[in-house]
Amino acid sequence: MTIRTYQGKTPSLGERVFVDASAVVIGDVEIGTDSSVWPLVVIRGDMHRIRIGARTSVQDGSVLHITHAGPFNPDGFPLTIGDEVTIGHKVLLHGCTLGSRILVGMGSIVMDGAVIEDEVILGAGSLVPPGKVLESGFLYVGSPVKKARPLSDKERAFFSYTAGNYVKLKDQHIAEGFAGE
Repeated sequence: MTIRTYQGKTPSLGERVFVDASAVVIGDVEIGTDSSVWPLVVIRGDMHRIRIGARTSVQDGSVLHITHAGPFNPDGFPLTIGDEVTIGHKVLLHGCTLGSRILVGMGSIVMDGAVIEDEVILGAGSLVPPGKVLESGFLYVGSPVKKARPLSDKERAFFSYTAGNYVKLKDQHIAEGFAGE
């Protein structure tokens, strides 16, 4: 089953959320209105919470998980993602915080306790180390990630455009009957 309860916590989906039948969403997870979860995505809120905002798209093959609370990290790290975030194919997000209007490039890894502020582009294949903060308004690239340059106005306009594009696409998939729960 695509949407799975774990230890009494069932994922909560906002209005018009699309979850592909091949994706798995487990436990303490909330996904906001008009968001989409594409094929082969794993969103596993089994030992901490995961919160995903509205109009956010999680692309094929991505893995979203948390950092559990334990002797080495008493509070753990939940995974929090804001609104209008586009998460590219095969991205790994682990116990980190992403603001709103962000593009996470394909194959990127964002590690425990890292924070990506609003309006950031993270280039494909980038590695954001544990605890690193990416400041709003910049392009970051590399492994480990480095600030490359300020975003242009055109790049800033792209955040809402791409979010809207994925809302339209998931609506088409829902209309065709391809959502699975």
